[in-house]
Amino acid sequence: MPEGTPASQTLSRGIRILEVLADARTPLTIDEIAARLDVHRSIAYRLLRTLEDHRLIGRDASGSVTLGPRMAALAAGVAHDLQAEALPELTAIANELGMTCFLGVLDGDDCITLASIEPRHAIASVAQRPGARHSVTVGAPGKAILTQLAASEWPDHTSAALRADVDEARTRGYATSHDEVIPTVQSVAVPLALRGQRPAAIAVVHVATDLDDAEIADRLRLSASAIRDALEG
Repeated sequence: MPEGTPASQTLSRGIRILEVLADARTPLTIDEIAARLDVHRSIAYRLLRTLEDHRLIGRDASGSVTLGPRMAALAAGVAHDLQAEALPELTAIANELGMTCFLGVLDGDDCITLASIEPRHAIASVAQRPGARHSVTVGAPGKAILTQLAASEWPDHTSAALRADVDEARTRGYATSHDEVIPTVQSVAVPLALRGQRPAAIAVVHVATDLDDAEIADRLRLSASAIRDALEG
């Protein structure tokens, strides 16, 4: 085995644990984490102990594993200026429309949620946790991001239907999706193109609303413009 391979494998597995926990909807047991990494329980346990020492993971009352508070501090440092300018706008949209509003950015071939705000007074809202990711080829924010990329920069094997959806989104200035990422959930997103930063999008998710997609998109565009002006003005 080449020198350095075990250390690289260990690092890769530790990062994969954080990704698994970020994608999980609920805390996971050690056995569940080991199964998702396809490693022995003892290996998962040693990795978790190291992550716990750095406060990157924690345990609930039952001993199941969750992301730790240190992850929030690290996440806050990612695109700090963008998050700082976006959060007031996301909050205003969430409370005005009664929908969860979030900022998504391109990360490889994925759209990852960088920041998210749920409405203050809504009876029910859809959770969209920071760190959640899905392929950029599905969902409204992914399509809004793809409108900012040349076709040569898209993931391989994109469908003709997706290309048509993105062309339509580019023409009208916003993207929509229904039941693509989460069943029964709808989304509207507008592109957020910023100099020197990865393509991004502002989006809302909801189950039902009296507002039509164009009205929602108009409100999102106001905030996208405000964020752009604050960062580039």
